[in-house]
Amino acid sequence: MNKNIVLCGVGGQGTVLASKLIAAAAMEKGLDVMSAETIGMAQRGGSVFSHVRMGDNIFTPMIAYKEADIIIAFEPAEAVRMLPYLKDGGKMIVSSRPVMPTTASLSDSNYNGSEMIEYLKKVLDEVVVIDTNKACEEIGSTKVMNVLLLGAAVKTGVLGITLDEIKDIVKKKVPEKFHEINFKALDYEIN
Repeated sequence: MNKNIVLCGVGGQGTVLASKLIAAAAMEKGLDVMSAETIGMAQRGGSVFSHVRMGDNIFTPMIAYKEADIIIAFEPAEAVRMLPYLKDGGKMIVSSRPVMPTTASLSDSNYNGSEMIEYLKKVLDEVVVIDTNKACEEIGSTKVMNVLLLGAAVKTGVLGITLDEIKDIVKKKVPEKFHEINFKALDYEIN
């Protein structure tokens, strides 16, 4: 069965690495995989999103509106921005940690992400909001937020990839000195 995954966030959050880990795990299973990233002004905190499609007979990397099985969102406003891609009954994994857009900071805006989270809870049946500030503090590093969210997505069962399969890919794609902290993020229990 084919799976369509959208990952979204802002530059520097590890969105592209998370998508590459998913794609590599799917290829290890012998699935066809196509992916595409839109990086934009990533170095300046701009929007970043990735489409990952896996399964049989995948012919295009881009996911159409209302076709994503799951959205893994590293930032609340980016989650709302990508919402048109989520199919009816699809799942959303979202970090509660906001990243203030440059335009908001220049206009003295008060953006804290809470309105976005409330909106998602109102319009979606399946949304998992993760307090990534708290989780990363308990894990011991803010640099594993992407892997933390990836682990939460794997645990939904939607991806069709197991934690062990992702851990095997982390061993192959991430330097050894970061294995333990990434495994800790993958194993973190979301309440």
